[in-house]
Amino acid sequence: MPEDALVTADWVESNLDAFESDDPAYRIVEINNPTVTDESEYTPYEEGHIPGALNFEWDEVFTDETERDIVSKEDFAARNGEGGIEADTTVVVYGGGRVPNWFALFGYWIYKYYGHDDVRVIDGGKGYWVANDYPLTTEEPDFTPREYEARGPFESVRAYKDDIDKAIDEGIPMVDVRSPEEFSGEVIAPEGLNETAQRGGHIPGASSVPIGTTLNEDGTFKSADELRELYADAGVDGNESTITYCRVGERSSIEWFLLHELLGYDDVRNYDGSWTEWGNLVGAPIETGE
Repeated sequence: MPEDALVTADWVESNLDAFESDDPAYRIVEINNPTVTDESEYTPYEEGHIPGALNFEWDEVFTDETERDIVSKEDFAARNGEGGIEADTTVVVYGGGRVPNWFALFGYWIYKYYGHDDVRVIDGGKGYWVANDYPLTTEEPDFTPREYEARGPFESVRAYKDDIDKAIDEGIPMVDVRSPEEFSGEVIAPEGLNETAQRGGHIPGASSVPIGTTLNEDGTFKSADELRELYADAGVDGNESTITYCRVGERSSIEWFLLHELLGYDDVRNYDGSWTEWGNLVGAPIETGE
């Protein structure tokens, strides 16, 4: 099996036996999100998922809603262990959303934060899987629980408010991955989502690279060459530290993945506080408009 961070639907289908086996070598995880509705072109987990897939709700498994933080190391380890996952398991994540793998790549980023070496994502996510008639099942797996040992956390992939202050002062590249309407301040959050801020706009000095510009029409990612050109046009070439951000750190996990994992840019951090934190801070500088 390849060691690539991005895998195809064909590759997953050809290895379904491994994902359905109780052997902990391979696990596949659907990371659901709050945008799966009756009108979605794909289905909620319980109505159809990839055979062998575990169901990890993004807010329950990857966040601490009381602390408004990412999940603790202990809770992360416990949930993975319950799912029959070990530290050396090959974990493949996927999900849907307004953009493919919206919250799945937030989960991917958390796996890397806690030191999981072999984690991958399905190119195109659940939307691509369903649209192209790959197999689905309603049968939920019941794997033997395992001992999972999380490492880290590895702070080199995460940015905080102080890092944003420094980025503004020193001109460190920041990539705002939200929609143009959010970037300009015309809207504060995508329609129907609760996490929001008091003000609209963007962090001073940030470049706008909306998620949609990184995707092909079928929801798969553009080629590495196309992505390098896209980011170079936004002032990001991998030669210096870069920070991605969005609203609550999920969409920015996608472009963190593209920059750090696919393009191999060394120093890329995801600011998971994102606009929900920055747009609510008293006195924090913002810019509006294009």
